[in-house]
Amino acid sequence: MAAQLELGLDTFGDVTVDLNGKLQSQAQVLRDLVDEGVLADQVGLDFIGVGEHHRDDFAVSAPEVVLAAIAARTTRIHLGSAVTVLSSDDPIRVFQRFSTIDAISNGRAEVILGRGSFTESFPLFGFALNDYERLFTEKLDLFAELLKQEPVNWKGSVRPELKNQSVYPPIENGSLKTWIGVGGSPESVVRAVQYGLPLMLAIIGGEPKRFRQFVDLYHRATEQLKQPVLPIGVHSPGHIADTDEEARAQLWPGYKAIHDRIGGERGWGPTSMSRFTAEADMGSLYVGSPETVAKKIVSTVKALGVQRFDMKYSSGTLPHAHMMRSIELYGTKVMPMVRDMLASDRAAA
Repeated sequence: MAAQLELGLDTFGDVTVDLNGKLQSQAQVLRDLVDEGVLADQVGLDFIGVGEHHRDDFAVSAPEVVLAAIAARTTRIHLGSAVTVLSSDDPIRVFQRFSTIDAISNGRAEVILGRGSFTESFPLFGFALNDYERLFTEKLDLFAELLKQEPVNWKGSVRPELKNQSVYPPIENGSLKTWIGVGGSPESVVRAVQYGLPLMLAIIGGEPKRFRQFVDLYHRATEQLKQPVLPIGVHSPGHIADTDEEARAQLWPGYKAIHDRIGGERGWGPTSMSRFTAEADMGSLYVGSPETVAKKIVSTVKALGVQRFDMKYSSGTLPHAHMMRSIELYGTKVMPMVRDMLASDRAAA
């Protein structure tokens, strides 16, 4: 499994400050994000995922437009969402937007479908939170039909019935790689297997190995439902600098700002340096020098047996310049270290 490990990046387009502490416009953040995607391609990373939000501390509300801009300036990196909030979107339009990116990029598009951890899109697009479960369940069912790339016949309660309806543009070669993003729900893990889709685990706090139960559940369900064995990935936050001390010092202000803002909205207390340190030392925060981060990624890959690791490299107001250096080190230092360590482990075994 480890021989097939892919290393990627995720971002929500967090609104940043510059090196002098000046808050950047959302427009500038979007331009910077495209440059980050181009650098990720240049240093050899496998994937960049762009998340969707509809609030003032994140700049990306239309990930597919950003991904198309990155696609036009890159040649090899795969491009996807992180995640697409399918519940408040139209499955047909989602498929069409990603099939268009797939065409522009010569087959490099992926989509990660999920419920999302924010709910701003529901009132914005006229959906009721009371329909949260039904919207996702039915829309995922329709999207699974679209992936077959045949005339669609579908009936549900969230939109009008479809009868022998074709959807364009089709995927030129193969199919659209589609993941299910899961934050810790066993039902969502089994649902991914039922539809024959790979699993992306969002591990944003605590020890990564506690998610082994979901990996094992996915494998059991795959065997019981006689589905093909598909990849499992992990999404976790992180930041890389030349030294551990520098990485933590750079990350902490933005990390605290975003945690305290979201925590205040959700009734949590403010985070502390001790919690930050605990996440960096033992939890799901991959922050430090290239060697430190590489070792931690290898530990997670071995504990969970996953085939992809995506690092969420943006964090609150963390400046663009620091993120560019983090991406550079991730591709040029961390990626070869991780693959060498895993190869050494296989050879020893």
